[in-house]
Amino acid sequence: MHRRDFLKTTLGGAVALAAASVPRIDFAQAAGSAAGAKTSDPGKIPSNKIRGVNLGGWLVLERWMVPDVYSKTDAQDEYSLCLALGDEAKGRLNHHREKFITVEDFRWIADHGLNAVRLPVGYWALEAPKPYVESSAFIDFALAQAQKNNLKLLLDLHGAPGSQNGWDHSGRSGPIDWPNDPQNIKETLRVLESFAQKYGQHPALFGIELLNEPRDVVPLEILQQFYQDAYAQMRPHLNPAVAIVFHDSFRPLAWKKFMQEPAFSNVILDTHLYQCFDEAARGRTAQEQLEFAIKRQTALDKMQSEELPTIVGEWSLSLPQHSMRGLSPFQVAAVKRGYADTQLLNYEGTRGWFFWSYKLQSESEWNFKYCVERGWMPGNFAV
Repeated sequence: MHRRDFLKTTLGGAVALAAASVPRIDFAQAAGSAAGAKTSDPGKIPSNKIRGVNLGGWLVLERWMVPDVYSKTDAQDEYSLCLALGDEAKGRLNHHREKFITVEDFRWIADHGLNAVRLPVGYWALEAPKPYVESSAFIDFALAQAQKNNLKLLLDLHGAPGSQNGWDHSGRSGPIDWPNDPQNIKETLRVLESFAQKYGQHPALFGIELLNEPRDVVPLEILQQFYQDAYAQMRPHLNPAVAIVFHDSFRPLAWKKFMQEPAFSNVILDTHLYQCFDEAARGRTAQEQLEFAIKRQTALDKMQSEELPTIVGEWSLSLPQHSMRGLSPFQVAAVKRGYADTQLLNYEGTRGWFFWSYKLQSESEWNFKYCVERGWMPGNFAV
């Protein structure tokens, strides 16, 4: 099942956080809630507030984001691509890695007032089983550039052995075998400990995310045990200031009394918010999309007060085409700006956010750099 199809047929993070019973909220209320989270100095990002972008499509490939890397193949994921390319895989992937994200990109991110990047990597990043190609040198490069540009980096394990969600961005689409074989979980823990040992004291490291988007079919008890075991193995190697981050598994309100202080320190909950995949979203008008986005503030506040400090690790400006039906180009641009501002206001009340994604080959609502250049997003995120 593709990620789009999953989000059509499940409550997931997007719908669960909307909570239809939430009373209507206006823009003034949302702005007031966000303002309450700011420091006394409105000219600076609060020291613990994250405003960042994902470096998607770089060290974990997704065909829709970087189709040129997949040229002359029918491969739909990184595993199949490497298998199809054989001995040519290393050259093609490393050429892409060298060109897609460069020194200039880190400089652009910093110059526009962002203070963090989220870096998706696969379990094959440090030691690549065939047919994968390892990417450790590029992780080193990213950390060095983050430090040079005063950015923090969240290292995100995007793909685990056996696949935690069956989607292409786990490295291999198909069955969800990660929770079914204890060896898969053991290997994932080993990889995470290796990350902690190698990068845990790096001054640019904000945190390590234990596993991106494990599907809600993964039994909660297995996932919770994995998160706690990962914490126990990693924390001794990490600077206390480095956060351990875990995804809500599309069950955003299932984490009450989980991994709390004082037994666990500096733990952050990650949720991903989109309004473009499920059937309900496809039926909303532009105005209804904005109202829906505003209502999420209440659920995010609940996550923060009843569970853990929360980040929105993925979000975008993508809305279904139906929502834009009958609108002029001027009106579409206004909707994009309103949708961006609504989300930014909401997410200021959390620990922070990472837009998906910094750049793509195409110009679209998923391309942060393009959104800024089009004027849909602010040009400076430091104020």
